[in-house]
Amino acid sequence: MEQLQQNKDTGEALVSKKNIAVAEGRFYTIAKRLIDVVGALLGIIFLLWLFIIVAIAIKIEDPKGPVFFKQKRIGKNGREFNMYKFRSMVSNAEELLEALLDKNEVSGAMFKMKRDPRVTRIGAFIRSKSIDELPQLWNVLKGEMSLVGPRPPLHREVVQYTPYQKQRLLVTPGCTGLWQVSGRNDVGFEEMVELDLEYITKRTIMFDISIILRTIKCMIFPNSAY
Repeated sequence: MEQLQQNKDTGEALVSKKNIAVAEGRFYTIAKRLIDVVGALLGIIFLLWLFIIVAIAIKIEDPKGPVFFKQKRIGKNGREFNMYKFRSMVSNAEELLEALLDKNEVSGAMFKMKRDPRVTRIGAFIRSKSIDELPQLWNVLKGEMSLVGPRPPLHREVVQYTPYQKQRLLVTPGCTGLWQVSGRNDVGFEEMVELDLEYITKRTIMFDISIILRTIKCMIFPNSAY
């Protein structure tokens, strides 16, 4: 982490596309994609019952709104894609966001509120267990996301990034990552960037598997998700 801070202060690039390609290697690239596809398929199959229950609960609380929430996110090398989640907020949540921006409780180019008035009752529950993220398994199957990687940011966040922070966009974004299992919303934006860059420079198949296992633990024993 000391080396990351030095790079941040000097403005030097921590990683590059060339270094990314060398670090990943053919074995890592193939093995990671295989784990993504198998893991996403098994997740969808074995958790289908949970998908159905959550969908019914969302429609009961807010019949007019959709079950799934689709949002434009920025992926690897700045490519835009639609990320899917279970809807955890009221139907007009995006319209209400502007009035809440000054109540942001995290630093940097992110918006988070511990008691966001837009969140529904079922939404608060599925967020606390990270269940709202499960539809992203479809993004993984499509190759837009990986099971493990930096979280895909919004466009309005990316436009505020420094060149140093944009380095987190050099790899495929993930459903979970080092940030999520290291305190999540108790970790500020700058710390999140450092954790993402640490993951990028250290990633291996075993590191990915350890993060997946730690994520499962966090879903059972939530670590401040909101």
